[in-house]
Amino acid sequence: MAGNSTNLIHGADHIVRVKDVVPPINISTTYRYDSDPSKLIKVADKGGYEILNNYWYSRLSHPNSEQIEQAVSKVTGGYVVAYSSGLSAFYALMTHYNPKVLAIGEGYHGIHGIADIFTRNQGLKQIKLDEDFSQLNKGDIVHLETPVNPEGITFDIKYYADKAHERGAYLSVDATFAPPPLSDPFKFGADIILHSATKFFGGHSDLLAGFLITKSQEIRDALLYDRLLLGTNIANLESSLLIRGIRTLDLRVRKQSDSATKIVDYLSKNKSKIPGLVEIYHGSLQTDAYIKDQMPNGHSPVFSIKVESENFAKYLPSKLQYFYHATSLGGVESLIEWRALSDPKAHPGLLRVSIGVEDYEDLLEDLLQAFSATQLEVASLN
Repeated sequence: MAGNSTNLIHGADHIVRVKDVVPPINISTTYRYDSDPSKLIKVADKGGYEILNNYWYSRLSHPNSEQIEQAVSKVTGGYVVAYSSGLSAFYALMTHYNPKVLAIGEGYHGIHGIADIFTRNQGLKQIKLDEDFSQLNKGDIVHLETPVNPEGITFDIKYYADKAHERGAYLSVDATFAPPPLSDPFKFGADIILHSATKFFGGHSDLLAGFLITKSQEIRDALLYDRLLLGTNIANLESSLLIRGIRTLDLRVRKQSDSATKIVDYLSKNKSKIPGLVEIYHGSLQTDAYIKDQMPNGHSPVFSIKVESENFAKYLPSKLQYFYHATSLGGVESLIEWRALSDPKAHPGLLRVSIGVEDYEDLLEDLLQAFSATQLEVASLN
């Protein structure tokens, strides 16, 4: 059986229609019907739309999006449906399952915003993951983000899968912070997996995309039909960029994970010596029994730090040479973000760090000098 990197490069070779080593960008939105009239069949006579491998309008599907779906399915073990963003993927998930109750924990504020829309428009009841699950019924959703945004802390997928399934509910797992090869939520009971492919799958901070991954072909087909009507298919250019990105996913993520873990280890062991540093959050610091099984190939390249004051968090990014102060994560470049700039619920002293593919020694040295420089800057303000 081929490995992840091989599948991500060659997993869709069988559907590429040209001899180009790099598949071309199919910019067309519309495609000619068969020139043989005898092969033209009314859609009503077919009993519905043939969405895949039947190119006639790119809102249904197109060659680049199908290449992505085929390749990613090889490394995730499920049927993949690609979307225009991670949030559009979550909207599609909620539209398909249409739960009456949603159990949801902390995590990306955009996901909570979509849940709030369903509450506003359809009366969706939202409960927290530590509340009484007897409120859940058949067809409801438990949505778990692990590792969680922004801290990077890992939660026990099997625990929540068992709790959801006891009530006849489904478990959806947002695994954006732990893409292949770091985690396989299906192995621990997830019913559907969500990725913001904007992040690690893209890997170059130049596209928006999202995935839903399911073990059920029937659910995949239903999601494809919903996507047609919602108009949330990934666009042609973004698909092509994503094809480029996934070819190095395994290499990038392994290096980023290793670097992040080394940096977190140093910061944790030397926390008392680092000016302004109060706390570090990362799965590698957890001692829970499930961590080793759930994250067998390393931890998320994303972690968070809490510093002593709002001013310290505000000024620290400006002292860094190799970290861009920007939102998002998962790219080849290292990023740091004062989370209060984009997340209204973020602690004012919290910074999220996404480690890129630079040499980790340079990144660590940069962080350490920035802490010292920020301490002097903040002291001068008082």
